This record gives sequence, C-alpha cells and structure tokens, in this order.
Amino acid sequence: MFTMKTRRLRAALSALILCAASCLAAGFAAAQMRDDRAIERRIDALLARMTVEEKVGQLNLVGRQDELPLALLRAGKVGGAMNYIDPREIAAVRKAARESRLKIPPIMGLDAVHGIATYFPLPLGQAASWNLPLIEEASNWVGREAAAMGIDWTFAPMVDVTRDPRWGRTLEGAGEDPFLGARIAEARVRGYQTAGLAASVKHFVGYGAPEGGRDYNSAWIPTEQLFDIYLPPFEAALKAGSMTVMAAFHALNGMPATGSRALLTDLLRKRYGFRGFVVSDFDSIGELTLHGIAKDRAEAARKALLAGVDMDMFGGAYMETLPGEVRAGRIPTRVLDEAVRRILRVKLKLGLFEKPDVDPKKTEAALRTPAARDAARRMARESIILLKNAGDILPVGAGVKSIAVIGALARHEEDRVWTDPAGIPRKETQTLLAAIEERAKGAVVRYAKGVDACGVRYEERESALEIARQSDLVIAMLGEDCEWMGEGASRTTLDLPGVQPDLLRDLVATGKPVALVLATGRPLVLTWANAHVAAILQTFHAGTEGRTAIAEILFGEVSPSAKTTMSFPRSVGQLPLSYDVLPTGRPQKIRQRYESIYLDEANEPLFPFGFGLSFTRFAYANLSLSQSRAGRADTVSVSVDVKNIGERAGQEIVELYVRQPVASRSRPIRQLKGFAKVSLAPGETRRVSIPLPAASLGFHDETGRYAVEPGRFDIYVGGSLAADLTAALEVSP
Repeated sequence: MFTMKTRRLRAALSALILCAASCLAAGFAAAQMRDDRAIERRIDALLARMTVEEKVGQLNLVGRQDELPLALLRAGKVGGAMNYIDPREIAAVRKAARESRLKIPPIMGLDAVHGIATYFPLPLGQAASWNLPLIEEASNWVGREAAAMGIDWTFAPMVDVTRDPRWGRTLEGAGEDPFLGARIAEARVRGYQTAGLAASVKHFVGYGAPEGGRDYNSAWIPTEQLFDIYLPPFEAALKAGSMTVMAAFHALNGMPATGSRALLTDLLRKRYGFRGFVVSDFDSIGELTLHGIAKDRAEAARKALLAGVDMDMFGGAYMETLPGEVRAGRIPTRVLDEAVRRILRVKLKLGLFEKPDVDPKKTEAALRTPAARDAARRMARESIILLKNAGDILPVGAGVKSIAVIGALARHEEDRVWTDPAGIPRKETQTLLAAIEERAKGAVVRYAKGVDACGVRYEERESALEIARQSDLVIAMLGEDCEWMGEGASRTTLDLPGVQPDLLRDLVATGKPVALVLATGRPLVLTWANAHVAAILQTFHAGTEGRTAIAEILFGEVSPSAKTTMSFPRSVGQLPLSYDVLPTGRPQKIRQRYESIYLDEANEPLFPFGFGLSFTRFAYANLSLSQSRAGRADTVSVSVDVKNIGERAGQEIVELYVRQPVASRSRPIRQLKGFAKVSLAPGETRRVSIPLPAASLGFHDETGRYAVEPGRFDIYVGGSLAADLTAALEVSP
C-alpha cells in the first residue's frame, strides 16, 4: 500500500511539474503575444499621427558628417544615424530627436564587426577556432562595448559564403562552408543581441560570390546552389533572431539585390517569415541607376521600396523622392506605412523610446576591461592556425640561443581593424617583438624591419639579412595590411604584397630556419613558402591580444588548435575553390591527360578546408552510430574515441562529413555535417558524440524544394577532411 501511495504521489508530482513547466512556457508565449500586440498598437497610433515626410524620415539613415544633422532630427526626417562614436555626439543626436514633434528616437548604427576598443581577431580568424561559445562571447563583448558608447545596431554579422579569396571582404565572413557558416552566424547574432544591439545579417544574398572575385561584381548562382550553399547561414541568423537584414550591392542572376522583390519580399519575408527591417548598403538604392534598372533616383527609390528595402543608407534617394512618389500615387501609402512599421517595430523591441542617454563619464570604464581583454586573448589563441612545422621546429626550444625578428608588423601594437574609418581611439598593446623578448630567456633577440608595414618597400633590408645570418632562428612576421584587404581590395594575385616575397626568399637563402608568421585578411598562395620555410603560423589579424597569443604559441605555452575554414589554393588558377565538389565522370586516377586535372598543377588545395596542426597528436578509434537505420525525423548520435597520444595538452576539432553515393542528382564527395572541439590531456581518451539529424542530409532542387532522399549515406569522422574512419547510415523513405 505504501509503495502504491508513493508511486501515486510521485506521478502526481511529475504531472504537477510538467503542468507547471507547460504553464510557464504558455505564460511566456502569452506574455510575448501581449507585448507584440502592444507594440503593434503603439505603432498604429504613431502612424496615424505621422505626415508623409515624417514617415519617409524614418526610412532615412544618415552618416557621420562634419556637422551633426540636428535640424533634420528636429524635423523628424532621420530614422537612424551611423558612424557616430563619441557618446556626447550620440547624446546630442538623441536630444535633437526628442525635440521633434513625435519624439521618435533614431537607431544608432556602426560596423561593430570584431571590436570597438577591445579588438578580437577578424571574423575569418574567429571562424578558424571552430569554438562556437567563444565566438558568441567575442560578439557579446563587441556588443557590450558598442552599447557603452550609445550604439544600438551593428552592421554584422556578414555571413556571405566565400570561395574565392581574391575578394577583399573574405576577412569578414566565416569561409567556404555553409554548415559551419550557419552555426557561426547563429552564435554571432546571439552574442550581439544579448548585449543589447540589433544585428544586421548581411549581405542578402550571394555577395560573396562575385565574378572574378571582384568586389561589387555580378554573381550567377543556380537555385540549387543558392539554397544549399549561400542561404543556410542567412536562414540560421534569422532563426537566431537577427532583427535587421542588409541588402547586397551586387546583381544576382541579372537583378540587383537592392531592387529584387523576389529576394527581399518573396524569399526573405514570405518564405523565411522575417518581420524586422531591411536596410540598403551604402547608397545602393541610388546605384540602381548605374545597374541600369532605373532611369533616375525617383525610379530607383520606388523600385527599392516596392522590392522591400525599408531604410536608405546614406543615399538620400528616399528623402528626395518618396514624398512626391507617394502623393503622385506611384507608391501606395500602405507600402510606405509597412516599411515604417518594420522600423518602428525594431526600435520598440530594442526599447529605444525609453532608453536613457549614455553617460559619457561612464563609457571609458566599460571599454578595454580586463575581462574583455581576457576574452580577446582566449579568442586569439584559438584563431591561430599552424600550417607547417617541419622537424617540430616549433615551439622554440632551449637550444635556440639567438633569434632574428623581422618585419614591421612585429613592432605594431595592434592589427588593422574594421572600425578604423570610424576613428575609434586605440590603446597600445604588446608587440610581437616585446612578447618574444619576454619569453626568450637566455637567447639574444635582434630586430629589423626588412620591409615597411604595408610591405611595399624595403626598410632596413640589409640589417634584416645580417641579423638573420647571425641567428639560430628567424621569425618573420609578414602579411597584408594597409589597403591590401577589406572592402574594395580585390586582387588578381594572392602572393604576399609588394617586396615581401623577395625579402622572404632572401631570408631563406641565409640558410637559417625561418618561422613565417602571417597576418592577412584571406588565404594567400603559399606554395613557395610552404616548400622553403620551416614553419608557418597563419593569423587573420588577431586583434588586441593577438601579438601576445602568437608568442605564447611560438614558445609552446599554448598548443595551436585552429583549423582552416577556407581552402588555401596552390595557384589563383584554381579559384574559386572549395572542398565539397561533385564527383566527375573523369576523376583523377593516375593524372593522365583525359582525366579532370590541371596539366601544370595539382588539383588539391595546398591546405584543404578543416586543416590545422598541433604540438600534440590525436588518434581516433571505435566509430559507432546510435542506429544504423533512420527515418527522416530521427537524429543519429555519431560517437568516436579521441585520444591525445602526444606529450602535450591540446584541443582537437573532431570533424564529421557525409556523402550520399547514389541519389537522383550528383551529390558532393564530402559535406561537413557536424563537429566538436575537445580538450585532452596527454594520454587522455574521450568518447565524443556528435548529433546528426537525418533531416539535414537533403538538398534543394531547381525550384528550391528541399528533399531528403532515402538510401545509404557514408559517414566519415576524423581530425581533418581526410577523415578515414567510416560508417554507413541507411535513411528510410
């Protein structure tokens, strides 16, 4: 009897707990619905009071100029302002808006991409960590520092999938893979928005695939590729709650994205259910005349608004022309009202109407905090890729008694950063030279520039060669800086810029081992360097703490754990380049003429996607699946033993790839579908499990329809693209 009562009591308690949980969830949902309804009612009330000019004013995003746009703000003709970083100026902008008739606050935007006062590695470097919690933390710190200055909105993350490093904006994304890119997009959106900023996922869509790798150039992407490769990171960012979207500069399949209703309304809003607002890129509305789809700015503005662009970034076309277009009946009032509604919805969800001005006296204390610097150091450590380490020359051993440090970049306190044009002040950090000197106990350290920071001319060349001859080890820090990377910095060659290749050859010619430290914004062609230098450390401008993190790896205080997220080409002739290629009817077998090969170069990249070395080694064994057959709604757990068989602690990125060998259409040879990053002590073994949803194994057809076809899927697990542990999964109809 007692047992029966106990069971009944437990059952009642369980039911009560389940009821409480469901009621709590229902309560949250109901509260959210009430909040949403209250926001919409508030918008209705504002719209009813607004003039046409005030409505169009909400669509107007102004940029930093010599004078604050106070008169426009007081007239209700500014919806947002960008690139203001001084809290006093931001406070003045907000005050002027409060003096307008309706007192609608502006949204303050900035390219808070990878740092404000504390800089993290460029996004491509962060992606190389494959550490999603750390990437989210980095974005959160960027958001917190931006919010402390009075910023509400960041023009990030950029989630364009990039397969051609000739494109200068490669540095701002996560690389070539849609699955990894989607996970990183989610993490960055969460990081920004939990810090109080609205994210703006960009650039919708296909901007990272321009013809010839030339910025702003057209892209031609079949529907199947658009949905399978280029859209997944956007979809993930939207599901993570990105409050805004930025339209792209370029034309996709013959239609400029800024004027494409198919993209911005049919796809973004109807298919993906996006309820935030769309902002143009810088004057991309006015540029519709240059694309040839509008005869003047009035037609350009009309086409952009009807396509679904809500806010005009620093172009003025909306302010100049939309009032007349509405009054002439060429733009329905309801279209204008809906654009204003979307902008006001974001402002209300951000709480801008009630948000107090930032106290400038408190801003400095919120910047460059020890906690932010600690996060930047951890991120920098995990962003550095060891591409080569012949003879285990790294870490620097006790037998090295003299070191030559070469390169002006080794004396820089910080890397080039995305927010440089905004004029945010820097704070000195440790140089690589100082960090090496601190650690090279008992060794003589000598320094010479060799080349200037931009790499375009020699400086102290002979001194550099002389101290190299006198040293046991040469550490040369070279790369891309100045105008060699970023927006508008497309290239036809991917060698080290300027005279740096010649300097590197001269250093190698001294006969001394060279450890090459690279600070770039994209993968370069390192074919010659890989054949001649002893070690290569790749960084993507690692930020405030980057120089110290490099030294920690050089001297073995930290074992490198990053891996590539873009294939490094052997030659620009291989571009565009990615790992997830389709099989061909003439595959490479013995490299004969009538196979799918290059006559003058290998097919394979120099360093493939998912590649990176460590100071320790890992072994994989005992791959198993939780089930060998799965329905489309099932999630299979893929498990493997990973052992650190080296003598140092280290982190390993476990990579899971799949292939469907037979389907109704040709499927990629391998596709990343899961990963995990684990820390292991020497000799430690860990069982790592990675979820594999069967629903993720499908593809889109030429109409954009998604399907998971039944059949066998081969699963590969290991520490690189060459993963050789295999298992088979049968997906049932």
